[in-house]
Amino acid sequence: MHYYRYSNAKVSCWYKYLLFSYNIIFWLAGVVFLGVGLWAWSEKGVLSDLTKVTRMHGIDPVVLVLMVGVVMFTLGFAGCVGALRENICLLNFFCGTIVLIFFLELAVAVLAFLFQDWVRDRFREFFESNIKSYRDDIDLQNLIDSLQKANQCCGAYGPEDWDLNIYFNCSGASYSREKCGVPFSCCVPDPAQKVVNTQCGYDVRIQLKSKWDESIFTKGCIQALESWLPRNIYIVAGIFIAISLLQIFGIFLARTLISDIEAVKAGHHF
Repeated sequence: MHYYRYSNAKVSCWYKYLLFSYNIIFWLAGVVFLGVGLWAWSEKGVLSDLTKVTRMHGIDPVVLVLMVGVVMFTLGFAGCVGALRENICLLNFFCGTIVLIFFLELAVAVLAFLFQDWVRDRFREFFESNIKSYRDDIDLQNLIDSLQKANQCCGAYGPEDWDLNIYFNCSGASYSREKCGVPFSCCVPDPAQKVVNTQCGYDVRIQLKSKWDESIFTKGCIQALESWLPRNIYIVAGIFIAISLLQIFGIFLARTLISDIEAVKAGHHF
């Protein structure tokens, strides 16, 4: 295989370095995501014992961070090197992957709209499986707490969903101090308290249901998210459109640069 360097190449430097600048941001973001994910795993001892990931029943949020990091790092690397080295293979890989991701996002959005009941059931199963693993992983615990506090909700469909967790279960077989309780993130915040009371949910479900709403949120997080979406539909649509435009811009730059490279190479064959 022979490589040629053309002294009078006419590949557009504008598109070349604009695509490089576009991708260096994604590459650096990928490095950050990977760094944060690996650091989180090292803090939890997962790097020294990878079987901890498979033993967990719920989802480890760090896995999602690492997956996003790997995709961004790979695409950013392919785009940067492909642009600088004028490598058509890497540029085609970058462009094809972006196109695939774009259509996957579009398909997910359309299917989620058409099959709302199915999506609701899958989300319920996902949430309930993670309730079971609430105490198994600190990152998962923080994620659920953040979701419940931000949406002022408790459980998938209500506080009773916390019976799925062995620590909060109300059955007679449980000897946990948190029995018949809920996490502190389910508690209605007291403006007078400056320090978070992590025991505010203890024994709360022993009381009559009519009194629950005095101390904890009684709305499920699925209903809360369903109520949140219509109120913020323009924000969600704006984010989706912005991401789509960025992807289309990247595809345009890559395809334009590929065409320039092919035109230059074709010209030197005559």
